[in-house]
Amino acid sequence: VVSSSVFTVTAGCLQARRHFGVSRSLTGKVLPPRKPRETVAIPGLEMVTYGEIMHYAPGLAKPANPHWERDYKDPRHYRSPPTQEMPLYKEKPCYVYNQRTNALEGVRQAVWLTKTKLISGLPPQLLSLAERPTNQIPDQDEQVQNAIKHARFWDTTEDRPGKQKYGNTLLFNLLHLCATLQPSHPAIGRRIFAEKYSLAATWRRGEDLFQVRGQNGLLHNCMDPLPEVSGKQEVADTADHVLETFYPVSPNIDLQKVHVYKEKVNCSGFRGDYPYPHAHTLYFLEDADARCKLRPEQFRAKMVMFSFANALARAHKLYGTQPQRVLDRPITVQAVGTNGRIFQFLVFQLNTTDLSGDDGIKNQVWLDDDVELYDFAKVRPLIKKKQVKVPAGLAGYKPETFSKFLALYLHGAV
Repeated sequence: VVSSSVFTVTAGCLQARRHFGVSRSLTGKVLPPRKPRETVAIPGLEMVTYGEIMHYAPGLAKPANPHWERDYKDPRHYRSPPTQEMPLYKEKPCYVYNQRTNALEGVRQAVWLTKTKLISGLPPQLLSLAERPTNQIPDQDEQVQNAIKHARFWDTTEDRPGKQKYGNTLLFNLLHLCATLQPSHPAIGRRIFAEKYSLAATWRRGEDLFQVRGQNGLLHNCMDPLPEVSGKQEVADTADHVLETFYPVSPNIDLQKVHVYKEKVNCSGFRGDYPYPHAHTLYFLEDADARCKLRPEQFRAKMVMFSFANALARAHKLYGTQPQRVLDRPITVQAVGTNGRIFQFLVFQLNTTDLSGDDGIKNQVWLDDDVELYDFAKVRPLIKKKQVKVPAGLAGYKPETFSKFLALYLHGAV
């Protein structure tokens, strides 16, 4: 079973490693670590050191001073105890998924870890919400195109703004447009946004222990829970679904393996008396972290894992961690991911907290991936062989993409 995606080849004292960000001359050889000089102790022979004169002198040995322990706590010179001596150390490892995890198998791995049935496309009853004239924004297409132009052309002094900047601006512009429907849909006023919250969820899959920990994207919280998408009969039919495996690759590949952890950690990131306890929609930016860039498949896996973790933390809050059971009322969490042009739409429904085995009721996830909002947004036209291939400005706007965005926003408010 493959348990790691990084391979190291050792030949003598030199190590051959894979480095894709620098030239070969800088990483061709790695110098071996310097071996410490061995101290020879001869019985009955005392070494002459420069300890008495209190300064270095050539030809005299370095004195061996005892380790000095402070009688007070200084955080600048704190030394952690060995891992085996820590109070939370456990022999059995825990596999942690965080916001920078680059899962090798992507969505397939996330679906297996969460015991979920993957369904392509969004539910039809959700898509129909944005088709009603009462649920649409006045001059919807024109306002959406102005929001795109504002993010790509008007909100910058540069010739070409970065993807991280215009992606964040476009997301907030679209959310602002959706919020203009609050006078006709008062339930939208029962929501609030949250950032920089820490999430933790724990579950067992087979014999292994898994956790999702860390900070994910922008969270839209709500006072009221989202209604379930699938009925009881559709949930019962998931028992016949067979989970896809990816043997010989291990399911915990690329997950952080830790031995120091709390075994029962389930926290939604908010206090118990928080007036907006229900997660409505998570919004992810593909290039939010400049130090960790995920490919689209791994980015979608991150959306699945954190949507599942929000639902699982809420289920443990409502029903407790024991016993594991099929939920009387499934918990629904939505997610939207974007890089400023391409959108990923996801709806996750948690049907059960019994995740140890592969049989029984499964959870459900609807995924609509790689949906383009527009084709091009050029400051200058693209000219090849004296012909204008792509004109300047916004080209190829697709209104059905924003309809999906609006449908997820209005879910639970109509």
